[in-house]
Amino acid sequence: MKKAITRRPKMADVARMAGVSITTVSRSYNEPDAVSEKIRLRIAEAARSLSYIPNVMAGSLAATRSKTVAVVVPTLNNSVFALTLEEMTGVLNRRGYQVMVSSSDYVLEREEELVKSLLSWSPAGIVLVGRHHTRGTLRLLVEDGLPVVEVGEYLEGAIDSNIGFSHREVGRRIGRHFADLGIRRLGLALVALPGDHRAADRAAGFREVVHEAGLHLEEFVLSERASSKGGATAFADLMGRPDRPQAIFFSNDMLCLGALFEAGRLGIRVPDDVKLCGYGDFDFAATSSPSLSSVRPPDREIGRQAGELLLERFRGEGAPLSINLGFEHIVRASG
Repeated sequence: MKKAITRRPKMADVARMAGVSITTVSRSYNEPDAVSEKIRLRIAEAARSLSYIPNVMAGSLAATRSKTVAVVVPTLNNSVFALTLEEMTGVLNRRGYQVMVSSSDYVLEREEELVKSLLSWSPAGIVLVGRHHTRGTLRLLVEDGLPVVEVGEYLEGAIDSNIGFSHREVGRRIGRHFADLGIRRLGLALVALPGDHRAADRAAGFREVVHEAGLHLEEFVLSERASSKGGATAFADLMGRPDRPQAIFFSNDMLCLGALFEAGRLGIRVPDDVKLCGYGDFDFAATSSPSLSSVRPPDREIGRQAGELLLERFRGEGAPLSINLGFEHIVRASG
């Protein structure tokens, strides 16, 4: 019986299992037309069995790490991630590192495929968003052993290092704020995209306060990306119900802005008839009329600290750690 391989599999391991030379394995990846289909299939099966990831940088960098940091975000269509990436990229670029960004579209299986592909470039480190990953992703990262930083959420039991804040506490903070104002009927407009666990956590925290305080809650769930149109639709539905809310918490500021527009169209006064609060503190939140209350996540600080933490690890300094940066609840004219 062959001895089990516990380190990261090498090309030689694939060659041994497939019964071919290392040169043939290399050629099957780099010059597939030069290898028969039968041999290519045998090599591919061996690679799958061993969870082997070909190192596409091997020809020029041998076994060393590249000066690249791989980043996988859920979406590129979100200013929250853009600010984090901008700050982190600046920190890393100043030290000669380049950032390679991919989007998983909130699909964990897609994230696993991206991680597998990115590892083939021997990155110096990798950054992922959130705490939810497939077992395959976790196995790939643990076996590779490179520095990993999970950003955007504060959590215990991180793969390596973690920088973020509690989204559940965001929801709880907004719920307590409305409850302290004496509001008894609340609304929640939630974008429920599969894989967006952070929005789900904010909603869960909000519901917890509603339950603890014995308040009434009306919910509207959107299954599409946040937009002002979706916010207008959610607002009209919630305010048309018999127990219409006195205050509404939205998944993000874009929904909240749409609700503000719809309130004007329907002749509903904000904040006199209903109070509104979003999430993200987008640029327009402070300049809309009335200005929108929101939650400001520490996006830039997350990016800066993630970049600096990775640089420390690349120098062989520091150790894995978890950092809770908290968040700001900004109360403006909308309540």
